[in-house]
Amino acid sequence: MKRELRSPFARAVGLGSAKEGVDHWWAQRVSSVALVLLGLWFVASLVALAGADRARVVAWLHRPLAALLLMLTLATAFYHSALGLQVVIEDYAHSEWVKIPAIVAMRLLCLALGVAGIFAVLRISFGG
Repeated sequence: MKRELRSPFARAVGLGSAKEGVDHWWAQRVSSVALVLLGLWFVASLVALAGADRARVVAWLHRPLAALLLMLTLATAFYHSALGLQVVIEDYAHSEWVKIPAIVAMRLLCLALGVAGIFAVLRISFGG
């Protein structure tokens, strides 16, 4: 029988997050707190606009604060989604040949959807 001569600490050194997991964890927590605050604002805005016609909603979106907060909500939501989906892909895709392209595709999709949402807000706010 072979006996391990290294201590448990020596066996654990170099294993774990490799100094990346903590940053990812904090980014998820900070973005979730931001989403709670922005989500409360967004729900309150939707309640205030309940039953409003298109002209009133567009007029609301012409206000700089409303447009800015809506764009921040979209950016934060897609950033937070990308972080969460990356964890799911890393946990359930066991092959690097699948994991890396899936993460890249997911990041590009989240970026494209976020940019499209922000572009729509800008177009309504400043466009015709």
